[in-house]
Amino acid sequence: MQVIFIHHSCFLVEVDNKVLIFDYFDGNRVNGYTFHGKIPTYEPDTPIYMFASHSHTDHFDMDILRWTEQYPNIHYILSKDIRISPNFLKHGIDPKVREKVQFVTAGKTYEIDDLTIKTLNSTDVGVAFYVTTNGVSIFHAGDLSDWKMEGAGDLINGKMKRTYQHEIRKLAELPINVAFIPTDPRLGEYQFNGLDFFLKNTDAEFVFPMHMWQDYSGIAAYKKRISNLGMANRLIEIERENQVFPFGEL
Repeated sequence: MQVIFIHHSCFLVEVDNKVLIFDYFDGNRVNGYTFHGKIPTYEPDTPIYMFASHSHTDHFDMDILRWTEQYPNIHYILSKDIRISPNFLKHGIDPKVREKVQFVTAGKTYEIDDLTIKTLNSTDVGVAFYVTTNGVSIFHAGDLSDWKMEGAGDLINGKMKRTYQHEIRKLAELPINVAFIPTDPRLGEYQFNGLDFFLKNTDAEFVFPMHMWQDYSGIAAYKKRISNLGMANRLIEIERENQVFPFGEL
């Protein structure tokens, strides 16, 4: 198995002959940022599964629907808040793409080919994904996080924390080989709250921080603060876009 950090919250996971891609968007879609991560090129018959946790522009790009032209064996697993109207399909996108789209809602289980996909509620919009295939288990949180913010107040922040922890506890007894968890630097001193709870309450083997807006500077310092060496070793340090992490057999 191989994991590639594309950019922001987009990760690509190669499992045997198939490719799973989470929350991809073109690097110029978000105002004020230029992301440089690129998706590798694969053989046309490669099974590709494109996941989008919700409709925000830093998680979903309508142009991924054009990829059917290059990859006929592509499948889309999209949160139901993403709208694909006939107007979009008039812009050079084959209307038959609808046959390749599975819309999903939180709290459900879906079977697509040999993938089993469980969805969790988000604390923002859309869903989080727990995916198993070929003996590998993957968790992508989307925007499921403990979004504690200064000025939001104890009532809002308290509800956010309880909801986040409730959802993460659903994973406590599940195997997770790789997980992708938001650690947004805009949260300041609370940046790693959600990640900290995730590490302590799941047995995920390898945990990747994400949603960092190209600022990876806090990861190493946070990792040094973790007193449990075993837990610290599970946290993967990201340094750049298109960084490759080979894991061999899991």
